[in-house]
Amino acid sequence: MRANIVSTPTHERCVTSYAARTQYKPGVVHPPHIKVKDAIDIHCHAHEGQQDPYDLARRASLAEMKGLLFKSISGDDPAKATQAVQDDVNRWAEKEGVTPITCWSAYVCGQQMAPVSAKTVSEMIDRGVSAIWLPVFTHVNTMSTVGTYGRFIQERNAPGWTGPLPWDEAMRLGHYDLDEKGKLKPEVRDIVRICADRNVALFFGHATHKEIYRLAEEVDKVGLKRAVIDHPFSPFLNVSPEMMKKLSPAGILFNFTWDELSPLLGVDPQIMYNTIREVGPEHFTLSSDAGEPLFPDSVEAMRLVRSYMEAFGLNQDELYTVCTRNPAKVVGLALH
Repeated sequence: MRANIVSTPTHERCVTSYAARTQYKPGVVHPPHIKVKDAIDIHCHAHEGQQDPYDLARRASLAEMKGLLFKSISGDDPAKATQAVQDDVNRWAEKEGVTPITCWSAYVCGQQMAPVSAKTVSEMIDRGVSAIWLPVFTHVNTMSTVGTYGRFIQERNAPGWTGPLPWDEAMRLGHYDLDEKGKLKPEVRDIVRICADRNVALFFGHATHKEIYRLAEEVDKVGLKRAVIDHPFSPFLNVSPEMMKKLSPAGILFNFTWDELSPLLGVDPQIMYNTIREVGPEHFTLSSDAGEPLFPDSVEAMRLVRSYMEAFGLNQDELYTVCTRNPAKVVGLALH
């Protein structure tokens, strides 16, 4: 595993964070204090065992968010499931006299060890998904960094979770975007092209640095305008500011998440802010990556990640860029 580049000793972190927390004055707080007007969460989870998408859509509407992109949602047809949430929140909002959010759906390649298929990606876009994720939990990078479900390992077939796998074993079992010559596999290359042709967002998933650079080259080659690298400071990716500067000319956005700031990953918000400032807010989005019961719901997670970046120094226009303007580009929403 690559060394984490974003942690800070507690004492040193206390010095920088104390100034931010004592100087952040958003106004008198009346719980529930939600300051996420116009925000778009482009990384939201609502599959089995996670937050309820119907309740979340209503809460997001009350908070005056613009929308949610469901990376995961219960059922085999994410577009259909998301449309059901949209229909429900529309009916509810009309009765309550509020403006409903817009809900978007996504498809994640390689789920449950299924093959990565350009044909399936095309079919999912036909059904109405707005974003495609390359492999995440079944990617070699994930399996070698944190492990996987025992049921994915045939010879073990054990319940629960199996810890980090040796790289060779992870390569045998999991998904990897490159062939033996270090080039993008044909199916992955076709998926990049399909997303460009259909004007659909492509998230790089848990790709390694080698894969990221090859994907970036293909994104630039085919003119894909909606490419995103998720949680760049997570241990799966560990994308440095220097690497971001090399990738940003291709138009790739870097999506920072509450997950990274949470106690479970522990990224220093000062470093996150410094990176946005150094690389430029025009290259970033903020999202929740929330849904698990250990996390706040996605609306509160959006408030937290937005408030942290405001407290550490982003101004109102910059916050609009990372919370609304750039996320709108990802989901294809025209802002008025």
